[in-house]
Amino acid sequence: MIGFLIKLAVVLVVGVLAYNYFFGSDEEKAQSARTFGQMKDVAVSVGQLAKSEKEKFDAGKYDTALEKLGAAYVQLREGAQKLDATLLKRIDGLEERKGKLEQDLADLEKSDAPAEQRARRKAELDKELEALQRDSDALAKDAKAGKETGRK
Repeated sequence: MIGFLIKLAVVLVVGVLAYNYFFGSDEEKAQSARTFGQMKDVAVSVGQLAKSEKEKFDAGKYDTALEKLGAAYVQLREGAQKLDATLLKRIDGLEERKGKLEQDLADLEKSDAPAEQRARRKAELDKELEALQRDSDALAKDAKAGKETGRK
C-alpha cells in the first residue's frame, strides 16, 4: 500500500513538473528545468555508486571478511565442544547465516536488477554482515567467559 502511494506521488510530481515545463510560466519552466537537471544528477550519482560498489564487490571486498568469520567459527567450535552444547547451537546458527549471506552476495553479483535496487540490497547485506560480526563477537566473549570460569 505504501509502495503504491509512493509511486503515485512520484508520478504526480513528475506530471506537475512536465506540465510546468511545457505549459507553465517562464518562472515555472525554469524551475522545472532545474528540477529535471537535479534529478538527472541524482540518477547519475546512484549509477556511479552502484558501479563503484560492484567493482569493490568484484574485487573481493567481502571475501576476506567472510573467510575470517569462517576461520573464527572453526576455532569457536573447537573451543565450544569443551564448554557447552548451547554454544555449538549458536555457532551452527551463525554458520547458517554466513552461508545464506554468501549465497545472497553471489545472487546479487549475478543479478540483472536495476542499479538502484542492487545498491539498496547491497546496503541490506552490509547491515546483515555487520550484525553477523557483532553476534560472532558476542559469542566469542561468551565462550571466553565460560572458559575462564571453567564451565563445561
